[in-house]
Amino acid sequence: MNWGLYFRVLQHAGGRYLMAASVAFIIFYVLLRRTVFYKKIQLKLPANKDILREIGFSITTIFIAGFILVFLHDPAIAPYTTRYKSVDTYGWFYYFALFPILFLIHDAYFYFTHRLMHHKSVFRFVHLVHHRSTNPSPWAAYAFHPLEAVVEQGILIVFYFTVPIHVTHLGIFFLISIIYNVYGHLGYELYPRGFSKTRVGKWINTSISHNQHHQHFKGNYGLYFLFWDRLFGTIREDYDEKFEEVKTRIPETTLVSS
Repeated sequence: MNWGLYFRVLQHAGGRYLMAASVAFIIFYVLLRRTVFYKKIQLKLPANKDILREIGFSITTIFIAGFILVFLHDPAIAPYTTRYKSVDTYGWFYYFALFPILFLIHDAYFYFTHRLMHHKSVFRFVHLVHHRSTNPSPWAAYAFHPLEAVVEQGILIVFYFTVPIHVTHLGIFFLISIIYNVYGHLGYELYPRGFSKTRVGKWINTSISHNQHHQHFKGNYGLYFLFWDRLFGTIREDYDEKFEEVKTRIPETTLVSS
């Protein structure tokens, strides 16, 4: 066990989660709590016990991610992976072109594993941990049951055995990923009015889309995009309506505590 690598992974993964979630929480749930509350997707605040649970399970997920990455870097495994160290091996064009490919792969992986987690034989034993946040906060980004955390972090294995991936790709990729994940659990919509019906916006997952999934437990299974939801008919029928309802509110709603 390479403990030095393990603790570096914990530092980097934990730091990304703490930075993204804390900044979002401080801005929307502390500094602007009363001035923008009328724009909150669900007009109530998550309970403190829910936030503490989200943080606890997110920390567990980070510890599990560390073990998986260390396993992939084990001398007995590493030679069989597609990881490379020199950018010159594939060039700068490939280096930058790989990022959108990684997000497309991750989105597909997430959609289908997410659908699996909703199977009745799995949901209440595993995925229910994440869905206890029916009104999620930014801290819910990594709040998974340990078994689901293993599945979620399985994307590392997919990357390491499918596409040539530079040693710096993962750090940048997961930084962007956690920021978008926190946005998905933010409880506020940052995209403008009408975005969900635009040529580009109809394919992009939004905070409202994922919030609906947490609130209703069905539909809107995507991570970054809505390709698979629209292809398989799992986009909620009231998604566009909810998007417009939230984005056309006026500031007259009072604060409600849960």
